[in-house]
Amino acid sequence: MMTTSSPIYSTGDRWFGRVNLLLLSIFAIGTLYPLIYVFSLSISSGAAASAGQVWLWPVEITFAAIEHVMNDRMFWISYGNTFYYTIVGTLTSLALIIPAAYALSKPRLMARRYFGFFIAFTMWFSAGMIPFYLNLRDLDLLDSRWGIVISFAVNAFNIILMRNFFESISPSFEEAARMDGANDFQILWKVYIPLAKPAIATVAMLCAISRWNGYFWSMVLLQDENKIPLQVYLKKVIVDVSLTEEAAGAMTQQGYSLETVTGAIIVLSIIPVMVFFPVIQKYFTKGVMMGGVKE
Repeated sequence: MMTTSSPIYSTGDRWFGRVNLLLLSIFAIGTLYPLIYVFSLSISSGAAASAGQVWLWPVEITFAAIEHVMNDRMFWISYGNTFYYTIVGTLTSLALIIPAAYALSKPRLMARRYFGFFIAFTMWFSAGMIPFYLNLRDLDLLDSRWGIVISFAVNAFNIILMRNFFESISPSFEEAARMDGANDFQILWKVYIPLAKPAIATVAMLCAISRWNGYFWSMVLLQDENKIPLQVYLKKVIVDVSLTEEAAGAMTQQGYSLETVTGAIIVLSIIPVMVFFPVIQKYFTKGVMMGGVKE
């Protein structure tokens, strides 16, 4: 009769586990502290925040800053613009990245290695900011929502990630589909895309995060305030209030300050990310591992 004995850990193993637990705890605290601090700042009084009294927990709790932000019409306009750039931009990116990756994954594609080389080349070398801006100007994409959507639709890393995932799919699936009379478009839509859900979810998340955090080019290209995303709106709030002493004084009298308003905007802006990421996170690791490592 066989018995199962519990594993015996050496002193070194136990110390390794303790040190590992300690390091992970420090890392978790370091990750959570900014979130807790920003939330505490957003519901603290303006006087306490301006005096630097908020370190971890809220001081003199008030929701004046959050109410002020939520009553600001431009906040909701910029919020809607951010959702537009994120959703439409991500869908546009997927519509371009998936077919390109599928084509590059096929050895029968003529000049396949050259196309792959030129795509990877853009990861290290580019024309620069000024030529890129002049190109958008000549294409009449300045101060245009579609300029933001189209100009940043394709990323070389995402194409390579998706291509590697497609290459890991067994050719027998394609052979079986061709025997049933399917063409390339049908094979891509009905065979490869369903099998590539983890990689597609990973690329979609990378594109969505990039769109959601997009700031610099949105600030440069967009002049109409009704088209700016949330990040540019935050910058305008900080700069406008910082340059106007009267506005800063009015904020303090109403129970909030520039610091608490900034915290409130950040808290309200990260809510969709905190809801969306846990849903798709289970696909992220699998997609990166299978698409980033080629067998």
